[in-house]
Amino acid sequence: MAKAQGLEGLVLRRALLSRLLLLTLILLWRLLFRPYDTSASLNPSCLSSATAGGRLVPSGPILWPRIGAAIEASVVWDGVYFVRIAECGYEYEQTYAFFPLLPLCISLLSRFVFAPLVPMIGYRPVLALSGYVLNNIAFLFAAVYFYSRLSVLILKDPAAAFRASILFCFNPASVFYSSIYTESLYALCSLGGLYYLFSGANTVAMLLLALSGSARSNGALNAGYFCFQAMQHAYNAIIQKKRPILAVHAIIGGVARSICVFVPFLAFQAYGYSNICLGGISYELRPWCKARIPNLYGFLQSHYWGVGFLRYFQVKQLPNFLLASPILSLAIWSIIHYANKLLQVVQSLNMHDYNSFAALLSLLGTNEISEAVGASKNSSSSKSSQDHTVRRRKQERKDKSTESFQHIRLTDHALLQSPQGYPSVLVLPFILHLAFMTFTALFVMHVQVSTRFLSASPPIYWFASCILVSPSSTSRRWGYLIWVYFITFILLGSLLFSNFYPFT
Repeated sequence: MAKAQGLEGLVLRRALLSRLLLLTLILLWRLLFRPYDTSASLNPSCLSSATAGGRLVPSGPILWPRIGAAIEASVVWDGVYFVRIAECGYEYEQTYAFFPLLPLCISLLSRFVFAPLVPMIGYRPVLALSGYVLNNIAFLFAAVYFYSRLSVLILKDPAAAFRASILFCFNPASVFYSSIYTESLYALCSLGGLYYLFSGANTVAMLLLALSGSARSNGALNAGYFCFQAMQHAYNAIIQKKRPILAVHAIIGGVARSICVFVPFLAFQAYGYSNICLGGISYELRPWCKARIPNLYGFLQSHYWGVGFLRYFQVKQLPNFLLASPILSLAIWSIIHYANKLLQVVQSLNMHDYNSFAALLSLLGTNEISEAVGASKNSSSSKSSQDHTVRRRKQERKDKSTESFQHIRLTDHALLQSPQGYPSVLVLPFILHLAFMTFTALFVMHVQVSTRFLSASPPIYWFASCILVSPSSTSRRWGYLIWVYFITFILLGSLLFSNFYPFT
């Protein structure tokens, strides 16, 4: 326990070091190079007088105008939209592509925490400063959750979890986690939600995963974890417990939680529909308003950004495919590696032994994960301790599933806890999620966004942490290339992104 706490403190220090490094690099590149686009500081008045009335306006002249101007000029790319939304609300149709959690948090911080700075540097710089502070602090918490909560729980290997966490701290999309983007908030909510989900705290998990859906559109995909959980519980209820009514309860509960994760996405689409289609000032309805099922987000992505299946497969986009190739290769490699390892483990099972195979599948139900893996970890303890555990489980569950767990605990220990932890069966739902995200990034989205789109996916770092310590000389070379890739993108990202040049 003391060692784990020590590693947790070390992860926090490394996360803090990575943020200080990123901010230092950004300041350095801004001083050495002139930004490609200097229009970020242009700030016309809010369209709505009601929204403008809520702005914090300095009563006198700004005390430190140069500092305020420097902070304001540092806001680039999507950060311009987020600061504008925090200041003026959703004024234009295309701004509804940016979800409300980050602008809302920025607005609240600027009003209740950093309001005394408004007379010194101005209101818009205070909004930007609030975004920087919020995202960097959120990243620190996300890094701690990734190590001491989620990775240790799933991998059951503190060393592998520590390596994966260090890789996360210095990931290739690091510049976005220290900028006014949604990556940090999304990572904190999704990683925290997944930890509580696999710990059995479904209500807390549901709330955090719903928050991730109010930060980024792909947060709604986290509902898939509840669907996966419901299917496993239903299987366990029907096959092992022989109680179909419990399967119905599991499915209803899973569907209800999944819907709750989707609610922020649906509510925000309804909010946009109300403002644009019902309360808009345009004389002609927008095309998506007339659709049988209005899809604001899909229309925005297609109309303004050209997003769609295979629409990015053009010769002129080849440089962007090359830019995204490292993260896509790492993601695909991690999926294939996991599939091969899990297939080997499944083939090693006695497939004619029904109890063993059933226990394997039921272990994926999150309520049994901690208990089953903990039992596997302690299988070498005294027989009296095992008997006590069996009696307690029989009393709690009153069924025969314990015998299956006992069998898999003794004969298939490698399945639950491999040397590096990555091939564990517990990683399967993460791999399925990553596979869907990778497919979407490659065939539907602007492919260069893959670097940050996949940057909060745990299996990428879990797999890379295994490669770093593999005894194979080939794997060691790949581990070296992974670090070179991460460091190169940190340097390139801090240089290009901060100076308004295209990056990802």
